[in-house]
Amino acid sequence: MSDAAPTPLPLLDRDQLDAMTGGDTDLSLEVVDIFVHQAEIWSRLLDPRADASQWADAAHTLKGASLSIGAMQLANACEIAERAGRSETTPSTAGAAALLTDVKDLLGETLEAVARLAHALESSPRKVS
Repeated sequence: MSDAAPTPLPLLDRDQLDAMTGGDTDLSLEVVDIFVHQAEIWSRLLDPRADASQWADAAHTLKGASLSIGAMQLANACEIAERAGRSETTPSTAGAAALLTDVKDLLGETLEAVARLAHALESSPRKVS
């Protein structure tokens, strides 16, 4: 039995993005753009006062988009929120607010990391076929 703490999940796992896109820069930029678009749409539905199924659906969609770019911390927070929203006893509005604040905070950090990644991808030399 190990006393070592589990390895923290990466904010943005470039290896995951490369695995999803085969390392293709143009495809990576497209996937990143889709993620940003999905984040804009679905983050508006992360309202703790709304029906739990609404924010659970939004968290589920954001989780999938997060996994596609390797945003593992965000995907994990979305998974936690989604499970809570789909449980038999959904959290109170205050409990939902705490869960969704975690998602929104990580979404903000992830969008900043994605912007830096997109800049790096756009600045990298393109392979000529």
